[in-house]
Amino acid sequence: MKNETQKHSQRIEILFEDEYICVINKPTGILSVPSQSKDKSALTVLEEIMRRNGTYSAKHRPFAVHRLDRDTSGIMMFALSEIAQKKIMDSWHKMVSERLYRAVAENPKNPKKLLPLSGLIDDDLAFNARNIGFVPKKDGKTDEFGESKKEQAKKPIKTVPARTNFTTILRGKTHTLFELSLDTGKKNQIRAHLASKGYPLAGDKNFRAKTDNFGRLCLHACTLEFTHPFTGQKMRFEVPEPKEWKLYVEKGDFNAPGSKRQGRFGKSDNAFKKQESFSLGKKRLSAKDKAHLDFISQGKLR
Repeated sequence: MKNETQKHSQRIEILFEDEYICVINKPTGILSVPSQSKDKSALTVLEEIMRRNGTYSAKHRPFAVHRLDRDTSGIMMFALSEIAQKKIMDSWHKMVSERLYRAVAENPKNPKKLLPLSGLIDDDLAFNARNIGFVPKKDGKTDEFGESKKEQAKKPIKTVPARTNFTTILRGKTHTLFELSLDTGKKNQIRAHLASKGYPLAGDKNFRAKTDNFGRLCLHACTLEFTHPFTGQKMRFEVPEPKEWKLYVEKGDFNAPGSKRQGRFGKSDNAFKKQESFSLGKKRLSAKDKAHLDFISQGKLR
């Protein structure tokens, strides 16, 4: 039974619901499941929707089967009974055939360190005192995201395997739009793996991103394809990333560190203006010549 789209004040969007599962589009800025804080989560908001619809009961309510980081938006699935939760979690890797993410990341400062168009990042992950995942440096003692060498020296760094597949959708002057899939689903995996290669996600303060054009982490779970655990039906859900992300990458962020043009009055503007003037011809144009130029070209000569 496919529900009509429902939206809550927290912008939870129900994409599909039957007696066994519920698939939603989670907005950025909301937890997937409750934590020690009193902040609402996707799970508790879904509970509220079911209560209002009269479908909530002790035996028919949401149960988590996977998670998205608070600041990651996109497609999530919930089981609607303990029996469904166990069946899904026991067969997750078999039933889920595709799970894709889109992300906008800052380009490395060093152009020689650009990632290839596609590939695999398989560095192990560790977690610091704030439970933020990161790729340890080769010395094995330095956490570049929070803990000092002295703090790390008190305990060995424990790591877990992590594998992230990436494909470059669009590479701009200052940012890159990636499509990613996970062989392992560790906390902060995409963010930590890309940051370790010099590609912090736009808006990601935890990994020292320098740009935040959208006021959010630019990571979105865009595709989930799976076989329904009870009916055997093949199901696929797609929610595209914000269209503004691609336009942003295409245009480039002239305020980004390392940009060839760092703003309207940045130190690189002179070189930019010279390049534009050169494209109109090396010689100085007469008033008569200027009169034949369009409005934009005339403005470039001023």
